[in-house]
Amino acid sequence: MRLDVHSPFLAPSPPPTAVADTGGGKMVPVVFMALLLPCVGVCLLFLIYLLLLWCSTRRRMERLRSAEQVKSVKGKGLSKSELEKLPKLTGEELAVVGRTTECPVCLEEIESGQPARLVPGCNHGFHQLCADTWLSDHTVCPVCRTELAPKLPPQCSEDHSPC
Repeated sequence: MRLDVHSPFLAPSPPPTAVADTGGGKMVPVVFMALLLPCVGVCLLFLIYLLLLWCSTRRRMERLRSAEQVKSVKGKGLSKSELEKLPKLTGEELAVVGRTTECPVCLEEIESGQPARLVPGCNHGFHQLCADTWLSDHTVCPVCRTELAPKLPPQCSEDHSPC
């Protein structure tokens, strides 16, 4: 058996090409997408977070604007005549009494010449204006909540007499 040079078993291999197609051109878009998609996702989440924050702040501000102002009940505090009965001092006299010279209502120092008020019972001192403003709406000390107005005994009546 003689082998022919042109036989299919001994055919020469094709010459190598200059550029082998190894798929390197397809790798760049894959890496690009792998880096781009997470960045876009994080940016979208951040924008959604900002939108939700803006909406909740806007709703809260609308609720605060539409809320009714709390109005004091007339006649619940001390009257002018009852306020005049409370002891009046100056800031210097208040310091001599040994109490602190800081007004707990406005958190400012009571200067020596300023008018001050001493609340009976608990002996807390205030600026006169601060105490009068508070006590005209409330009957308790703003610091310790001690009741200032004496409790009146129930009125005796003929119909419903507790006596």
